[in-house]
Amino acid sequence: MSKLRYLAGLMATLLIFAAPLWAQEEEEACDTARWYCVEALNSGLPAVTPEIDRETPRATMESLVRAVRRDDWVGAAHLLDLSDIQQDRQQDVGTSLIRQLETVISRKTVINWDNLLDRPDALDATSTSDKAMAGTPRKSLLLWTLDMDDYPASIRLNRIKPEGGDPVWVFSRHTVQNIPRLYTRYGPGRLETMLPDVLTENTVVDLALWELIGLPVLIALAIYVARLVWLLTGWIAERVPSQLARQIFRSVRGPACVGVSTLFVMVVEAKIFSFSAELTTVLVPTAWLGLIGAGLWFVVNCVEVILDHLTQVEETDLTLKEEVHKRTTATRISAARRVFVVAVVLVGGGIFLSQTNVFQNLGLTLLGTAGAVTLVLGFAARSILSNIMSSLQIALNGSAKIGDRIVFNDALCHVERIHFTYVQLRDWDGTRLVVPVTEFVSTPFKNWTMQEPEMLRIVKIKLSHTADVDALRDAFDKVIDELDEKYVGNRDDVCVRVAGQDVLGKDVWFLVPCADPNTSWEAACDAREGIMAEIHKLAEKEGVDYFPQATAAEAS
Repeated sequence: MSKLRYLAGLMATLLIFAAPLWAQEEEEACDTARWYCVEALNSGLPAVTPEIDRETPRATMESLVRAVRRDDWVGAAHLLDLSDIQQDRQQDVGTSLIRQLETVISRKTVINWDNLLDRPDALDATSTSDKAMAGTPRKSLLLWTLDMDDYPASIRLNRIKPEGGDPVWVFSRHTVQNIPRLYTRYGPGRLETMLPDVLTENTVVDLALWELIGLPVLIALAIYVARLVWLLTGWIAERVPSQLARQIFRSVRGPACVGVSTLFVMVVEAKIFSFSAELTTVLVPTAWLGLIGAGLWFVVNCVEVILDHLTQVEETDLTLKEEVHKRTTATRISAARRVFVVAVVLVGGGIFLSQTNVFQNLGLTLLGTAGAVTLVLGFAARSILSNIMSSLQIALNGSAKIGDRIVFNDALCHVERIHFTYVQLRDWDGTRLVVPVTEFVSTPFKNWTMQEPEMLRIVKIKLSHTADVDALRDAFDKVIDELDEKYVGNRDDVCVRVAGQDVLGKDVWFLVPCADPNTSWEAACDAREGIMAEIHKLAEKEGVDYFPQATAAEAS
């Protein structure tokens, strides 16, 4: 009895120590790090023919292409993981599903064959160390992502190992589950199914004949829709009673045309005609860009119209002395508009990238050169970005406000507009001077309106040595008294000075105090006219020459 108990204890001990070994052997039989293990794979299908090669991801996709050309849909069904389908239905359902999947792949995906490695473990030996999967065997590969109503569906290859068989690459179970919905959304449209076979055959450019015909027609219809929207918004703008509403309708005609026409293209592409991947990968992001851009354009135009209506600076002469506050307000509103537009562009770009998965799908095809493209675009746009930042700098430091009177490169101007990339100046004769913002900021200029509004204008006249300066002072006081009071500033600043002399005569400066820099030029001109008249009177009265008597050669 004791021997039996001893043997029983020994057996129990051996079982305890042997159990981990059995578990380890079972775990080694299925290397879950390299493949997915199943009991059986597609046992309801006939035996795999030699033409179907599933050893590598590239071989699986090549087998699909060859099977389609041979019209071998039963063999192609072996490229699906049909584990979720009953065994007796796998052949019928599998052939139907592989037809639908091939249609979706050929129409809505652009497979990057360079990413389909011809290795059983799908290890990319050429990838750099900064990539997450560098040097790591793969058991699942993402080929493409397609949007559905509730979630994005992926088309993926998985490496499956059935019991007693070799691991193979097939389309994953989740991809197989999504095939019917993907085909319903991205398969042939209702009108396309009615087309004759001659229009659905591929041409030399790998596009169906109906696509070559339908794309120009779609573009023409989109232009026609845009034209109708333009006319409709214009008709409404002429009939609304409110002036603000009329201005808003007129300002949104452009974005409304772009938005409605691109929305029309998106609806037709999604609901009526389903273009192939070569067109969709360009058409859909372009339509999204147009739709989002139109929305942002709409918002910017509406905000600008409302700001103009609230401030009404267009109806005010900002050059007047009493409009100092409005000049500051107009400049700040101009800066706020530029900040708002930059923010809108950034938000719009973020929305565009989040709403389109083309960049995620194409991978290195587009983003592989993103660094180089960024450098090229940054170099090309450096001047524009510099001008934008400089325009904001002007608004923040207040060196020149809208309505200020300045002297820029010896030109007497008013600051009329401060745009993103240029400053619009109005010369005294009404001509416009357009100056890049960076040049305007980097070039010294005189701002007559900055700080104190009052200023002194100097009228310089060359007179003879015999001219009576005291008489000129009395005459100048008389001229100042006759000037319009709104032009004249502090009369205590009225002064006559002899600033220099030479062999021809002496330089006499007449200091004209001006109340407003914006009218100082007119005041100086009137003062010069009065001074010249008084000098002639003094010369006639005293019988002396007040102006130098010199030849042209001596004067030069």
